This record gives sequence, structure tokens and C-alpha cells, in this order.
Amino acid sequence: MKRIFVTLLSLLFSAALFAQQATEVMVIGHRGGRAEFEENTLAAFKGSFEKGVRGYETDIRMTADQELVITHDASLKRMAGVDLDVEKSKRKEIEKIKTTQGNPILFVDELVKYFRGSDIAYIEWEMKSNNYTEEQLKVYCDKTYKTVMKDKPQNALYIFSSFDHRSIRTMKELHPDAECMLITGDPANEKTLKTAEELGVKRIACNVDGTSRKMVKAAHKAGYKVNLWPGTSEEDFQLALSLGADIACTDYPVKILEFVKQKMPWVNPRKDIR
Repeated sequence: MKRIFVTLLSLLFSAALFAQQATEVMVIGHRGGRAEFEENTLAAFKGSFEKGVRGYETDIRMTADQELVITHDASLKRMAGVDLDVEKSKRKEIEKIKTTQGNPILFVDELVKYFRGSDIAYIEWEMKSNNYTEEQLKVYCDKTYKTVMKDKPQNALYIFSSFDHRSIRTMKELHPDAECMLITGDPANEKTLKTAEELGVKRIACNVDGTSRKMVKAAHKAGYKVNLWPGTSEEDFQLALSLGADIACTDYPVKILEFVKQKMPWVNPRKDIR
């Protein structure tokens, strides 16, 4: 009888511990999942989406003829071996170029079209706008918003993020309903929260290194959603999770989702991050 009681007590303790550990986090693919696919290509988004990824981060630049292209770098040298300045080139020139793996350079309208009508949950559209004049910035932000939001699935959340404070301010001025996020290389500290407050945003993407559990709790108490990056391994994901991140941005979204399924069944890869 005593043994049965001890066993039941042990089970109850284990169940309580399991419940305490249960948590939710959104896993998003950095540049479509750059360590698993060729970054920022339709092949990357399609390949990871078909394997269950429902959240992404990607990058937007504007061409000389005011077309929006998906690329992190200003030059196509790293991606395609051609030292072509995207922002000084026209769409027709860029469309002729293939990446080193033979993929077309992706344009924003093409990615928006791919996700139209799908069950995509979340995309961070990072505005790479540091080089733009104020006049260019207004055109860029307006065109980005209208192109991205035109065919947004009803239940998806599309975020406009940036390191560039000007682009966040301009986007909010032109489109007050736009959901924006501050990106910073700093941790989720008081300085970051103050900057976000000044910009009028309640979403921050911060460096996981240097961020503490106390910082994330303070951010949540102040009403912020916290995205922690970079994510280059399973260990980085587990760190972001343990710190209480709402979003974990990773180069390995497919691998991380499988890791969670196999090794961390108490974790729920959430799809709604409003």
C-alpha cells in the first residue's frame, strides 16, 4: 500500500512538472530557412512550407524602377556570383539572373502570390532601407505595404520589421494600421524597450545573446512580443525557449520543428502570435 502511494505521488509530481514546462513558441524560418534551402528563394519558402513551416522572416529591397525584390544583400554577388547592385538595376535585368543553385531571384509580388489563400500564419517583411532618401523611403514603404497586404491570407499576420528607425516611422505615418517590429542587435534590455516605445511599436526582435529571462519578463509585462535571434542550432532554439521568447527565428525551421516533435513534446509550435 505504501509503495502504491509513493508511486502515485511520483506520478502526480511528474505531471505537475510537465505542466510547468509546457510552453508555446512560434518557430520562424530566417530567410526561408537559409541553412536548409537556398535563402530567400521561392524554392526555400515552398520547400519549408511543404514540411510544415508556417512562419518566416525575409528581406525587401527596391530596384531602380521601383520593383520590390527579396534579397538580403544589396549586391547579388554572394547569391548569384554577379556583382550587380539590386537598387541600381531594373527588374528585367534581375530576372535574367539565376542564383548559384539555379533559382530565379525572387520578387515580393511572386512570394505574396505563392502564399495567397494558404494557411501561412506569419511573415516578417524586413525593410532593408538604410540607403534610401526620405523621398525614396516613402515610395518604398507605401509600395511594400500595398504589395504585401493586397493578397494577405485572412488569418495571417504580416509584420513590417527593420533596424532602420526611419522606415518604421514612415510606414506608421503612411499606414497607421501596419504592424511593425523593431530589430536590434542588442538584447531585450531597457534601452531596446525605450526605443520601441519611442517608435510606437510593441514588437521587438533582439539578440538572444545577452538577453535574460528577467528582461523578457519585463518586456512581456510592458506589453511587448519578443522575437529572439539568431538561431543557428538546436541549442539556440532551446535558449530562446527557456528565456520565454514568443518567437524563435532560426536558420533550421524544419529541423527545429522535427526536434520539438521528437524531443520536446510539451512544446507547442504556436501559429497565432497576435
